[in-house]
Order: sequence, then C-alpha cells, then structure tokens
Amino acid sequence: MHVGKLVFAQLMDHLPWKSFTRIVERYGGDHWIRHFNCANQFRCMAFAQLTYRESLRDIEACLRAQHSKLYHLGIRGTVARSTLADANEARDWRIYADFAQQLISIARRLYAEEPFGLELKETVYALDATLIRLCLSLFPWATYRSTKAAVKLHTLLDLRGPIPAFIYISDGRLHELNILDQLLPEPGAFYIMDRAFVHFEALHRFHEAGAFFVLRARANLNFERRYSAPVDRSTGLICDQTVLLNVYYSKHGYPEALRRIKIRAADTGKSVVLLTNNFTLPALTIGELYRCRWQVELFFKWIKQHLRIKAFFGTSENAVKTQIWIAVSVYVLVAIIRKRLHLDASLYELLQILSLTMFERTPLHQLLALAPTDPSQPDHANQLKLFDY
Repeated sequence: MHVGKLVFAQLMDHLPWKSFTRIVERYGGDHWIRHFNCANQFRCMAFAQLTYRESLRDIEACLRAQHSKLYHLGIRGTVARSTLADANEARDWRIYADFAQQLISIARRLYAEEPFGLELKETVYALDATLIRLCLSLFPWATYRSTKAAVKLHTLLDLRGPIPAFIYISDGRLHELNILDQLLPEPGAFYIMDRAFVHFEALHRFHEAGAFFVLRARANLNFERRYSAPVDRSTGLICDQTVLLNVYYSKHGYPEALRRIKIRAADTGKSVVLLTNNFTLPALTIGELYRCRWQVELFFKWIKQHLRIKAFFGTSENAVKTQIWIAVSVYVLVAIIRKRLHLDASLYELLQILSLTMFERTPLHQLLALAPTDPSQPDHANQLKLFDY
C-alpha cells in the first residue's frame, strides 16, 4: 500500500533535475558510467549534509542499514564508500558549482521582496571571505602558510534572505582584492565591504557601472577635504565630508570625489570612517548599511556550524570543492523550501528536524510546520515548584 514518499525524496523533488541533467551532459559527468551516476553522487552527499555524517564509512553504514529504502530515496544500486570516494575524486566539481548557481537564481527570486532591516528598494550585497583551515600533510595543494593549509571561501551575500549570490573557492593565499575583478557590478546595487577591499581602481569600475559601494576606510587614507555637510552629533555622526584623494596612484585610480563619513557606534563608543560614492542617502543610513555587513560574518559562522565544510570526505582539490558546492546547494535548497511552503521556522530548526526524519513518510509541509507556542498559556497545575519563597 502506498503511504507517501520519504522525506528525503520529497526534498529532492524541489530540485530542478532537468537543469542538472543538462549540466552533467555539458561536462560529460556520466560518460562511461554504468550505475553510480552524478545524480546518485549528489543524493548521497546531500544525505550526508542533512544527517551530519562524519565520514564515507558513516555514509555507507547508514545507507546500507536502510538498503530496502534506497530506491525510494532515489538512489539506484548499493552505495560503497570506495565508489563514492572515486566519484568525489573524478567527477568535475564544476557540475555541482553550476547546479548551485541554478538553485541560487531560484532562491533569489523567491527572496526578492524579503526585508533586511532598511527601507531600500535597491539590492544590497555584502562581500567578504572566510578561511577553512586544513592539514598541510593531507591537503598539500592548498598551501596557505609554510606550515598551514586552507581554502578561502569568497562570498557575495545578498542580504535579502540571506542568499549567496556569488561564491568563489580558492586556496588561502589568494587576496580578497582579486575577487573585485571577477564581479560584474549591478547598476543601482549597494556593495558593502570591509577595508580589505580598498582598491580605488576597482572601486572606480563599480562607480562607472552605476553601482554604489560602502566600505571602511584605512587609517592612513590621504585626502583633501572639499566640503563638510552639517551633522547632528547627538546621533553619533562626527562628520560628513566630500573629499578627493591625494596619493598619486589612488588619485589616478579614482579621480572622482568621494563621500567620507565618520560615525561613532552607540553601543561600543568606537568610531568608524566610511567611504562611499553615494551622495543622496542620509549619512545615518550609510552607517546602518555598513552595520548590515555583519550578516555575511553570521552566514560564515552558520554554515561552518551546521554544514559539513570543515571535515572533508576526500583530500583532493576536486573532492573538497565538490563537497563545499553540494553543501551550498543543500543550504539554498532548504531556503527555497522554507519560502515555497511559507514556513516560519528558521533554517537551523528546519535542518534539525530534517536530520532526524529522512526515512519517514510524513508530508513535508506537515513535518516542517512548527506549532507556535502560546506564552499566555498557564503552567500545569501539578507542576512542582523548585523554590518556595
């Protein structure tokens, strides 16, 4: 008797498999493959992400324990750790990178009207990078220091969601400034960056494309003040100036005027100096925009805590990038399901529920629809008191 699909199969139904098939054909991922194709590899790795598996042996043991349900999961044949290891080693990681970009484009359309704390119609991005530290003896291709290894995850985060709009994986030695040359500026959008991205020639390219940037200035910025706008110091603003750069290379890289804003944080009392090419928004709004940059730091912390991107199932560059891109796909997939099913639960709560219910047959919308607690409901009359005052 048919009693419904497994929860894992319901999750996989939200993926655009026709797009995945076209991507696999583009890179020849299933060429000379008889049984364990790219779709099976993706399902196994996604299962590992959703259920917090620790190793290939862990994945194999869990799936073999549910051998009778593998067909209903969408996995054809028996899963062996050697087969999965060979697939991670040999299958082109760009298959899963392109598929993740397909999911990102779907998620960004769903979250296009999502508020992020400021009343702005324009798209707002936060650009930053994070290190994932590795063992040099196991990952010699990812040299970071003379005795350390790492990969760097460069991320352009759309703050409405938040959904990563652009991700680039490199070894730890690649500086963040090189990523600016790979971005295609979106006219009218805001790019929020830290002072590591101060490169005036690249910033002028953003300005010419009609995009706006807000970034923290370096302490040794050499400039000439042309105009000072009046500010209300009771709001935390110290100055709002129009400046020109003085240093030769900086001035030739960015010959236009810049807006320099100095603002003091109310909670810490520390001041920060911001540079932007937007002269229309109030200075306080510019300060709030830069404060929103912290969301990309929270994104990095979240994925490191809740996705398998710190312990890897393979040691080659291809295996590491494959695992990271499939982890990003799982994150975006859960975000898509959250929006499609109109769920109020956070992504963390959804992942925790899914991690324990992969082999159940409960409809997905019933499983993930958390009942809100009623704080006005009185405690049970038989509840004992711990302290009696």
